[in-house]
Amino acid sequence: MRVVLASVLAVSVSTLPGPFPTVGGVASVSAESGGLRLLEEIQAVITDLAERAKPSVVNIFPLQGPGRSKDAPRERLPNAPGSGSGVIIDADGHIVTNNHVVGEASEVEVRLSDQTTYIAQVIGKDPDTDLAVLKVTSDRPLPSASFGDSSAVKVGQWVLAVGNPFGLDRTVTLGVVSGIGRENINLSRYENFIQTDASINPGNSGGPLFNLHGEVIGINTAIINFAQGIGFAIPSNMAKQVIQQLLARGKVVRGWLGVGIQPVTADLAAKFGVNEGEGVLVNEVFERDPAALAGIKPGDIITKVDGKPVDTPNKLSRLVAGLTPGATTDIEVVRDGKRLTLGVSLSERRESVIVAAVPPSRAEAKLGIDVQDLSAELAEKFKLKDNKGVLIAKVEPGSLAQAEGLREGDLIKEVNRSEVATVSEFSAAVSRVKRGDTLLLRVVRENRAFYVVLKTTEK
Repeated sequence: MRVVLASVLAVSVSTLPGPFPTVGGVASVSAESGGLRLLEEIQAVITDLAERAKPSVVNIFPLQGPGRSKDAPRERLPNAPGSGSGVIIDADGHIVTNNHVVGEASEVEVRLSDQTTYIAQVIGKDPDTDLAVLKVTSDRPLPSASFGDSSAVKVGQWVLAVGNPFGLDRTVTLGVVSGIGRENINLSRYENFIQTDASINPGNSGGPLFNLHGEVIGINTAIINFAQGIGFAIPSNMAKQVIQQLLARGKVVRGWLGVGIQPVTADLAAKFGVNEGEGVLVNEVFERDPAALAGIKPGDIITKVDGKPVDTPNKLSRLVAGLTPGATTDIEVVRDGKRLTLGVSLSERRESVIVAAVPPSRAEAKLGIDVQDLSAELAEKFKLKDNKGVLIAKVEPGSLAQAEGLREGDLIKEVNRSEVATVSEFSAAVSRVKRGDTLLLRVVRENRAFYVVLKTTEK
């Protein structure tokens, strides 16, 4: 912000008629100058925004955890790790904050900007997005903020964060949007964060991120402790969707496709005939789940969901989760170089979500595995439901197979997209591969599947 204002001042001063009186060699700007008036107008916008935004921001202190009797006296610790911020979203007293601020509490103390305190009930929580909705009962309308459209947020636009860092009530910080669509931060299951350099500190969690129109475009949720100027907010559009379900059902119901997926690396892209990062690779299709019923197969590359491009596993999970169970959605896949669109009737996501394991990837090493036909005893030993396949009996130390994460007990189901049920079939498939070429293996480990690319040894 200081750099922006300095630039505006420099431009404004340079366009004014001179000469200017100087103090210590630096040109001074009179109170009547256009540059100073412009700065004051900008300042007035920010200060007015802050004054309008602060009343809707509250301070939150969890009161009751698991095991505490509801009849016990309410107690709170002002510096408790769970204390944070929230924002009132309607005149009825609904408040949105972070799930991690509320924790296991069923009640929280809420303090408004006029120092009025209320006891709020926890209406619903969603750990998968780190959001929670509270409700206070008041005999007067409460100041509230409205949501803006986070899909319109652009990198570089000014934003205002309001919260209660370290117990400092309604602290206002100004900054810009540093990035959008941030994922793989490992803060929640469904990530699509707005990154900002507006200062966010412990106690800001759950507070709002405003645009210059005074609309909430994000709910501040986290910082990177070892970095400065890197904070993250949950986009308002995601928050609105979660809040609507929490108010209607007390929980969030999400769509479920029923596939195991992994990123499309450069090696995998070359084997499947797509560009690196284009879509996500289906490595497993769960029986009787929506994907299986719709005809999606292992080896398909999912590229679009309802016309929206997919480029990471996180984005696919987020898009599917945002759809209503029972609804039919169009899934575009690339199969054997051809694009297909399949209609999939989604079911409800199960509480225990299956996550496909993906081995680490390295590019250069030598191939080295011993294989044998799967027997009932070996299937039981390695927790496999299959009754046939090619079992890896030994992985040579230092080999490419070891570097790519393969290990004893892995079951090879396919070689270069062709099924192999016996060692002889495996050997025949491998023999057709020229030395120096790559092998695409589909492997099952403890009933979870993944793809891996191995490079054969040069002559």
